[in-house]
Amino acid sequence: MSKGLFSSFRLHHAALCGLVLGSVALTPFAARAEAVYPTKPLKLVVPFPPGGAADTVARFYAEKLAGSFGQPVVVENKPGAGTAIAAEFVAKSAADGYTLSLAPAGQLTLLPHLAKDLRYDPVKDFAPVSVVASVPYVVAASAATPANTLQELVALAKAEPGKITYSSCGNGTLCHLSGELFASLTGTQLLHVPYKGSAPAVTALLGNDVNTAFDTLTVLAPQVKAGKVKGLAITSAKRSPVLPEVPTAAEAGLKGYEVSSWFGIVVPAATPKAIVEKLNKELVRIAAEPETKTRLATSGLEVESTTPEAFARLIQEDSARWGKVVADSGAKIE
Repeated sequence: MSKGLFSSFRLHHAALCGLVLGSVALTPFAARAEAVYPTKPLKLVVPFPPGGAADTVARFYAEKLAGSFGQPVVVENKPGAGTAIAAEFVAKSAADGYTLSLAPAGQLTLLPHLAKDLRYDPVKDFAPVSVVASVPYVVAASAATPANTLQELVALAKAEPGKITYSSCGNGTLCHLSGELFASLTGTQLLHVPYKGSAPAVTALLGNDVNTAFDTLTVLAPQVKAGKVKGLAITSAKRSPVLPEVPTAAEAGLKGYEVSSWFGIVVPAATPKAIVEKLNKELVRIAAEPETKTRLATSGLEVESTTPEAFARLIQEDSARWGKVVADSGAKIE
């Protein structure tokens, strides 16, 4: 071997060794960084204002995660654009496990079928961690609306096509599509009035600014119990112990009208798998605590937990289901 060739070989060999050693050195460092995670406060982004089911779930899990990790978990409400503002914010955040998103079903499975200019991809931009809770919906009428049953509401809507109004927690949300599905199943035309969250949507119902509303049991149960609005039906297969006097939609004469919203934790897509697994482990542990079921049950919420893979499948399946509803109903974002 010539001297020049030998020198070239030595340099190449040295460089290769350096790369190998460097990668070996970096791998334990990365592993250590993920093992000690978290080392600073976390942020949990909620796509609605305070006061709704999503906020209730977020604040409970933020409290429990803070206790698990020994770091504050700050809830940050980012309402607007049918939850797209919050989703885009999280999608563009650093993928380091310090920005979490409480994603409602609508954000990942409905909005992509309704909006053409979304700045996030529900599949490519997020790593699912776990579903944490679910809740059925309630069909409620304002005190001034002359309908005391679901069938009376249907009759009223058929008598005045396009004049019966319903408030929702935002364009592209499950509140919105629940109304569209109701209209489709009953052959009626309703006028959608979107708000930036459940709190203002229910305020409109309480003020008789709209005739009806489709929202979660968490949001509407207190108003129904207080006699401020009329609970016409619950969109679950069985009656809820929270509102035992309110019939299911099937009992009220509308079979097939079942709507349940889930909430899940997702993080930016490139978040290290070890961090996703650590978050999942804590969420599953919290879900198994008796206190979790007790605390959430008072708001009509059911505790859930899944693997990241099962959550990813749920997103895919629900996206297909609600995509069909959007197509069949012709729903769109105004």
